Amino acid sequence: MQAVLQILITGLTLGAMYALASVGLALTYGTMRMFNMAHGIFMAIGAYATYSAASVWGWPLPLAFLAGLAAGGLIGAIVHLLVVRFMLETEGFEVNIIVATAGVSILLQDLLLKYYGAYPFRQPAQIEGVFRIGEVAVTYQSVAILVTAAALISGIAWLLTHTRFGLAIRATAMNREAALLMGVEAGRTYLQVLIIAGVLAAAAGVLISSLATLSPDMGANPLLRAFVICVVAGLGSVTGAGIAALALGLFEAAIQYYLGVRYGFPVMLLLVIIVLIWKPAGLFGQQEVVRS
Repeated sequence: MQAVLQILITGLTLGAMYALASVGLALTYGTMRMFNMAHGIFMAIGAYATYSAASVWGWPLPLAFLAGLAAGGLIGAIVHLLVVRFMLETEGFEVNIIVATAGVSILLQDLLLKYYGAYPFRQPAQIEGVFRIGEVAVTYQSVAILVTAAALISGIAWLLTHTRFGLAIRATAMNREAALLMGVEAGRTYLQVLIIAGVLAAAAGVLISSLATLSPDMGANPLLRAFVICVVAGLGSVTGAGIAALALGLFEAAIQYYLGVRYGFPVMLLLVIIVLIWKPAGLFGQQEVVRS
């Protein structure tokens, strides 16, 4: 029972962070058919913005965290306005945007490296202390991660399902041409999507760096995991990405507990291969039918 409880707590903590990272990536792909290679650097920028606000400017942690979210949304908007919108209607967009956003990621990572240096920092957005459930110690930081992730994802879900701009995003994702005919402004919708993805990525970056260290390349590993989760869920499935993130977080925690930390990700990749052999479109994806 103690082992199960420890796996549950660790797995939900991992899954919550993975969900924040993967939901924004899934939303971007589902709406724009765009795999954003700069998603990882969005995480790093949000984490560094929170670090600067708290440690350099002396802001309270809640305001510093909001500053990180704002920085993520801002960089998402900038990437759309300076790069993405000029490529949307071009031939081979889905491939070209991968190269373009990878270049943006390298540029922004070099700027972070130049300004902050390569030395890893400690993320100040942490809550000290533990409490016990039976014999299992639970950190307040884990609880804060779960509550924060749940609040943000619930808020985004509410926006997507109960607001006009959320309806526009879902309509554009389902059928862009039909949405345009109904008066949806695609350019503004795509801008909103990248802002939302940037905010979620920034939140993931702050939470991930609170358990590890803060460095310019900190987003690379979470980006890989987010991509794996989106593939398992089915590319473009936002709800599926959230569910798959929690499931894979629990699975990875179990593997780490019984086999060791170094086996967590490799075994998770093996599971992904098995899932894709069984269901190539992903667990929540739908196979496309092309009629000639």
